[in-house]
Amino acid sequence: PKLHLEDTDHNYYTSRTYSPFDSISRDLWVNIDQMEKDKVKIHGILSNTHRQAARVNLSFDFPFYGHFLREITVATGGFIYTGEVVHRMLTATQYIAPLMANFDPSVSRNSTVRYFDNGTALVVQWDHVHLQDNYNLGSFTFQATLLNDGRIIFGYKEIPVSVTQISSANHPVKVGLSDAFVVVHRIQQIPNVRRRTIYEYHRVELQMSKVTSLSAVEMIPLPTCLQFNSCGPCVTAQIGFNCSWCNKLER
Repeated sequence: PKLHLEDTDHNYYTSRTYSPFDSISRDLWVNIDQMEKDKVKIHGILSNTHRQAARVNLSFDFPFYGHFLREITVATGGFIYTGEVVHRMLTATQYIAPLMANFDPSVSRNSTVRYFDNGTALVVQWDHVHLQDNYNLGSFTFQATLLNDGRIIFGYKEIPVSVTQISSANHPVKVGLSDAFVVVHRIQQIPNVRRRTIYEYHRVELQMSKVTSLSAVEMIPLPTCLQFNSCGPCVTAQIGFNCSWCNKLER
């Protein structure tokens, strides 16, 4: 079959979108039902609530934008939050979103949020989830796979409508990645109170019109400054970043 390849370079990731007609789309989908039953966890709380998020520990170091994550937060709304501090605006930044939308697993008994970690990959799957404000659009089934080499795969099994039609009135609708850095300020007048400012520095926005049943997206990480652990390789690296070495931090 002909590959409908669209390579988009995002200076941190290269993304490739595969249409339903590419055999690669099927290869990238992880069939959780065929995995060992005791390794697949159905998250009871996430499967029966709305606007809820839960911590999941990884069995491996997952490089996200070059820095390593050992735990993530899975949200009912079709995304994974990668930040350390859980706050009310989880949808704003620091996410891995195969399909962020107003999903409410509590409205259907068939809806589940499941995950599976085999030591080199974590798969999170939203099964038969419905939109809270538009139940009749039908059920959505999709997944995100995080691999220990830093690749991220979005797989779509069941997308009943065009994603561009999903309302963002009550919840953002996003497909892609985002990262930020957090600066903690001490407030001088009040001891022990710290204010956190979150600065988004990069996002990958994927084309929503390409998200259809049986499609897939693969995001491949590009080299970043964070991988260098000495001055020489850092300052001579030709990776499209203007890297400089800090002797004191040894970074």
